[in-house]
Amino acid sequence: MFWLLALLAYLLGSLSFAIVLSRLGGHPDPRFSGSGNAGATNMLRLAGRKLAILTLLGDLCKGLLPVLLADFVGLSLQDQAWIGLCAVLGHLFPLYFRFKGGKGVATAAGMLMGLYFPAALLAVAAWLLTFYLTRTSSLAALIATPLTLPLLAWREPAALLPMSVLTVLIVWRHRNNLRDLFAGRERHF
Repeated sequence: MFWLLALLAYLLGSLSFAIVLSRLGGHPDPRFSGSGNAGATNMLRLAGRKLAILTLLGDLCKGLLPVLLADFVGLSLQDQAWIGLCAVLGHLFPLYFRFKGGKGVATAAGMLMGLYFPAALLAVAAWLLTFYLTRTSSLAALIATPLTLPLLAWREPAALLPMSVLTVLIVWRHRNNLRDLFAGRERHF
């Protein structure tokens, strides 16, 4: 059951709401416009608030649903976390879109909502506060994601290894943003 759900999670994660909604709305492909990221933040820049919100909700759900399904069938919390990570991998490297996807932040947030809701609340609060203070989405993601690890280590240690791998992936996907942040060139809202 684990491997079936892991595959299902990857395939669901590969469904890029940013790309699909852009195509349906006649907007440019977010992978080749704006910041070049197939995610909600770039959709806000390219297609407006409505499609950005729909992208965010879709990306959250594709991280949340596989975790809930894994919980429903009785898999351990660590297995649920690995399955959620497969959904994030699908978002990062989508099978349906030539393996060029987004940065995984919203899908990871959905995954975390299903694993341990207080950690998801902490991540959202940290993201919102950082974004409010800096108006920089990438910096908010780079602060919020690792901030969940101590809480998980304390309250849900079974999820710590998959979430640590997820954190490394998100930081790696933001490597260009990190370079731009240090050089003072990062995009702000």
